[in-house]
Amino acid sequence: MSRNRLVLASSSQTRRKVLNDAGVAIDLVPPATDEGAVIDALSIDGDRPPPADVAAILAEAKAQSVSAAMPGRLVIGADQTLELEGALFRKAEDLAGAIMTLRQLRARTHALHSAVALALDGETVWSTLETAWLTVRDFSDTFLRAYVDEVGEDVLGSVGCYRIEGPGVQLFSRIEGDVFTIQGLPLIPLMDELRRRDLLVA
Repeated sequence: MSRNRLVLASSSQTRRKVLNDAGVAIDLVPPATDEGAVIDALSIDGDRPPPADVAAILAEAKAQSVSAAMPGRLVIGADQTLELEGALFRKAEDLAGAIMTLRQLRARTHALHSAVALALDGETVWSTLETAWLTVRDFSDTFLRAYVDEVGEDVLGSVGCYRIEGPGVQLFSRIEGDVFTIQGLPLIPLMDELRRRDLLVA
């Protein structure tokens, strides 16, 4: 169990639940980081770093932003990007965009890159990144419409327009990777690091 309360630089209830369920006590502090602006700033002549690097950069930016305003507190930052054949996906803005995203993912394999970082006094002190591979089945348009109708606006909460904890698991024919990586927080290496820092009971 936790020895001290950590800070999670996030508004994600999924990440909060993952940590709470694991017995890691946290305070939730949403960062002021504008993810879109950070991604746009990474672009040089239309090119940007690989999606995996973008996830790592965003996780560190979130952790650093919150920790700079909370001296002495260890802050967890996390981010996830979706990559399909080298292309970086962003969250859909509406249900029409979600349908478009799911049609692009249909019958193809994509990667979810999940990064987590620890920051102290505005500086990153540890980070790691893990990747999961998910193959979307060749579902029918009838299924797609029924899925979006059932999930509704919640479909906009993740970049892939799904959560494997719910009906979204029906989208897949194969999943390779850690469930926590898919949920956007590489929990096992994070807990290892927290134990190394004597912040979890060994």
